[in-house]
Amino acid sequence: MSNFYLDTPELKFHLAHPLMQKIVALKERNFTNKDQFDYAPADFEDAMDSYDKVLEIVGDISANTIAPNAEGVDAEGPKLENGRVYYADGTQKNLDAIVQAGLMGITLPRKYDGLNFPIVPYIMAADIVSRADAGFVNIWGLQDCAETIHEFADEEQQAKYLPRISKGETAAMDLTEPDAGSDLQAVQLKATLIDGQWYLNGVKRFITNGDGHISLVLARSEEGTSDGRGLSMFIYDKNSNAVTVRRIEHKLGIIGSPTCELVFKNAPVELVGQRKLGLIKYVMALMNGARLGIAAQSVGITEAAYREAVAYAQERKQFGSSIARFPAVFEMISRMKAKLDGIRSLLYETARFVDIYKAYEHISKERTLSAEERAEMKSYQKLADIFTPMVKGISSEVCNQAAYDSLQIHGGSGFMKDYPIERIYRDARITSIYEGTTQLQVVAAVRGVTTGGYLAQMREYEKVDVKPELSGYREYLIAMANEYDEAVQKVVAHNNNEYTDFHARRLVEMASNIIIGHLLILDTNRNHSFWKSTDIFLKMAHAENRGKHEFINITNPGDLGKYKVQE
Repeated sequence: MSNFYLDTPELKFHLAHPLMQKIVALKERNFTNKDQFDYAPADFEDAMDSYDKVLEIVGDISANTIAPNAEGVDAEGPKLENGRVYYADGTQKNLDAIVQAGLMGITLPRKYDGLNFPIVPYIMAADIVSRADAGFVNIWGLQDCAETIHEFADEEQQAKYLPRISKGETAAMDLTEPDAGSDLQAVQLKATLIDGQWYLNGVKRFITNGDGHISLVLARSEEGTSDGRGLSMFIYDKNSNAVTVRRIEHKLGIIGSPTCELVFKNAPVELVGQRKLGLIKYVMALMNGARLGIAAQSVGITEAAYREAVAYAQERKQFGSSIARFPAVFEMISRMKAKLDGIRSLLYETARFVDIYKAYEHISKERTLSAEERAEMKSYQKLADIFTPMVKGISSEVCNQAAYDSLQIHGGSGFMKDYPIERIYRDARITSIYEGTTQLQVVAAVRGVTTGGYLAQMREYEKVDVKPELSGYREYLIAMANEYDEAVQKVVAHNNNEYTDFHARRLVEMASNIIIGHLLILDTNRNHSFWKSTDIFLKMAHAENRGKHEFINITNPGDLGKYKVQE
């Protein structure tokens, strides 16, 4: 039997990162849970063994249940009957297997029947499940909502809802509306307080797993407001039976994941945290978690596309030889693998940053942090804030390119439903659209450019000792960072926001190429198997960055009028 965890050595490699020692100690509060829960780890090695064993179970279910069901689920899709959603048969079997294995509530505390895992192994599980079926991960992965409830809801709400998710109930985040997509400040779903009870009325659209058991809903609680300051977050319990699914959207891909239009009619809900902080604070935290999840989904899809490309290229014979021997093909495959290794490294680096700052954040609710701990928390939070939009934006674009190239390698056969790549190609397309388009990720990420956050982290990577044989690559990246800094200074010097926005994507992509290059060097420093990907990636990145640098050099704010669409 195959196993999607065991057949991908890069996963165990990233799980064993040196920073995990710190992450585990923080998450386990120095292993103080072991006397209260018999499945709590006694030490670091015990914890890592638990992660390894659970991920092996995820790999088994993904390879032998979810992946074999993927084509059937794609063909059947979910059904809508009397305002309720019913999953495809394969989806329900997947969910039953996941729930039976205890793989819901992975990051939740043990007192809520969770596994109390850090973000890293949870994101790794999402990476694995996404390789099997990108649509199914949208249902399983919405346990992200539970983390938001844990972070911001009161103790009574946590005790009421979190054990239900750990036991297998599904979740949803109800944000988007017909006239409020990327601009969530325009949300109009009305929240009314009557005799101490909140009720919701209105419509939500494009809601993933919209008929889930427990939903986090963004709604307008303050009359007379029209911006984000009038929005609050609420928990809706499906058992209230006050929300109807009007339709399931007919989509290009991720068909097994029901995307719903919802009608709220006097739906009773519970306020999460404080009024007016729904968008400003709670949704921002929820979206950051979701964006990390989409980055994991993108990496998993890229893995699937890469493997399909290799398998087909080795089998397909043309002109008396397998097409894998042709430079036009093997270059595409090697480039795909280099970028896959690169975005996976960026994914787990980001997850580690999130893990540390989130752990400190939860600890700060239990006791006062020391000055050193608070400084460390803020440092990692800043890194998480600039790395999250970068990894979501870059990994989703790499994912789309990998799916495109893999289908291209399949030729005409890839356009037919005879091969999985046709489904993978369709599934990949959404990753650069939902939870914030690539263009919106750039808007968030460019702060890391203009504030010097990315450059500062590049300089930190430059200080890490590497083996002598990697020093040439390091010098290469130092030169690229200097060139990047020069490009940033040229753009910023004009003090023109429109001009900065015009070059924002180029600058963010330049930064990501350098950061991924550093991460691949550090990976190679620990394990020589990454050398080939490092070499290929750095040559591609150098050429890409040089082109972007040259383009920035030959443009100025006066050129913008040439690019504008005439109205």
